[in-house]
Amino acid sequence: MNPRDFPTFVRQLPEADLPCKGLRGWLMESPHGQVVFKEAETEATIPEHSHGEQWGVVVDGRMELTIDGYMRLYMRGDFYSIPAGKRHRTRVFPGFKAVDHFAEAGRYRPKSQ
Repeated sequence: MNPRDFPTFVRQLPEADLPCKGLRGWLMESPHGQVVFKEAETEATIPEHSHGEQWGVVVDGRMELTIDGYMRLYMRGDFYSIPAGKRHRTRVFPGFKAVDHFAEAGRYRPKSQ
């Protein structure tokens, strides 16, 4: 097992209904926000959008994050922050893993079984 793989107890959390094929995630909810453990099996792009504040860390792989037209590449160990209401888009690559904390509870819903 790769030490950067999410452990079984994370994969037993409710699976998130994420907006693009090839990207999976597991939800941890609180009244104060939501944590999503994400991984990509293939290249995936989340189109431009906005929401409440988001903070995250890349666990493995790489991601392109574009905020206000400025693109930056993030790799393992990099932290990122997206201010509330900022328009942004994300492109992830195979092997990408990250942990995101959203300030708003219920950002993603559990996937229907």
